[in-house]
Amino acid sequence: MGRVTKVVEHLGIEEIDARIKQETRAWRIRRWQVIRCALVHPKPAAEIALEVGLARQTVHNFVAAYNRHGPQAMETPGHGQRQRAYLSLEQERVVVAKFLRQSAKGQVSTGHQIQPAVEKAVGRRVHKTTVYRLLQRQQWRKIVPRPHHPQASAAEQAAFKKTSPGR
Repeated sequence: MGRVTKVVEHLGIEEIDARIKQETRAWRIRRWQVIRCALVHPKPAAEIALEVGLARQTVHNFVAAYNRHGPQAMETPGHGQRQRAYLSLEQERVVVAKFLRQSAKGQVSTGHQIQPAVEKAVGRRVHKTTVYRLLQRQQWRKIVPRPHHPQASAAEQAAFKKTSPGR
């Protein structure tokens, strides 16, 4: 039989139960259930893991974090939602706003022009793909005029359109 998993009593059982009841996210409820189970019925982490539906190592991690840091350790933001973003969406909008005003005047804005502004806002160098992903998040798209030959004649094109067979 393994070692008994014990929890430092930062919060009482009633407070933990209240947090479980008010929480809506299942992954946070499971965290508090691990702490409650280890507080009320100390037993090996493998048994707690079976009761709660987590891995044994996860139970060890939760209990160690709770013992070390208290209830704040259970209130982490979780995964997803741009955890490794350089800038928030609002900060990105501010950086792009200047170029949006230029584009509204008819000037062309390119990724190479926007990259120094993004680097200044971030405070370090960023790769060009980071800039293009930022522009895509801000609903910018590549608009390019249709190509035309420099020696093209509008009169010849109009005549060709009239005489060419339809599809």
